[in-house]
Amino acid sequence: MASACNKKAEGQTVAVVNGEEITAAELNADLASAKLPQGVDKNQARSRILQSMIDRRLIAQQAKSDGLDKSPEFLNRQRKMTEDLLINMFASRQIDTAQLPSNSEIEKFESSHPWIFAKREQWNLDQLRFALPADTTIRQKINEAKTLDDVVNLLTQAGVAFTRQKNRLDTAVIPQNIYGQLATVSPGEPFIIPVGNQAVASVITSREPAALTGDKAKTVAVAAMRREQTSKLVQNRLKDARSAAKIEYKEGFAPAASPSATKK
Repeated sequence: MASACNKKAEGQTVAVVNGEEITAAELNADLASAKLPQGVDKNQARSRILQSMIDRRLIAQQAKSDGLDKSPEFLNRQRKMTEDLLINMFASRQIDTAQLPSNSEIEKFESSHPWIFAKREQWNLDQLRFALPADTTIRQKINEAKTLDDVVNLLTQAGVAFTRQKNRLDTAVIPQNIYGQLATVSPGEPFIIPVGNQAVASVITSREPAALTGDKAKTVAVAAMRREQTSKLVQNRLKDARSAAKIEYKEGFAPAASPSATKK
């Protein structure tokens, strides 16, 4: 307590709030994340953000005085946030240390993902958003509908509310397995994508070429390749960690044994 009282706002400490320091590094991090517009008075912005940090610190101190930092809910959420932060930092480090792909590897990647690069398109969509009916028979009829108006009629007859909207879709964001299905959809034929307990039925009304080539394509390809490489590295590290880990389960919580393991 005596040490906390003796802390002073000097050096790398820009403020002390009831004995808790706010450092220049913390202030600069908040300034960077604020994404201030050009031309703004940086001194005023710094002062405003510092006051916001002090307010947060004061409210957090009040929460601690009420014992919230000792509650099971806080500890569980804190553990989850810490794990998420560590995982994100771990993935970022893998990306930073990943080897840059060669030009031939980049060209191969671009040619194997034409919907992102040479054959990239912008699709204009007519869409219906609705809650998935509980009746499986109605769901089947919706999936077999030949036009969006057919879907409208089926939903209306079933008393299912829906909203209609126009949208735009860049083929570059479509996963490879889904693009293969959508690229062969007949003109005017709806395709339906579940979203949780809802669904979106869409019809492609027009397609506009938007090829990505040259240096822009290379930049996008390298970023995508490094993400894929990082994902593989992380999964390999996870596999090694699992094989070396000692994991004990309470009875009834262990995963079911795989068929191959059972045969052995």
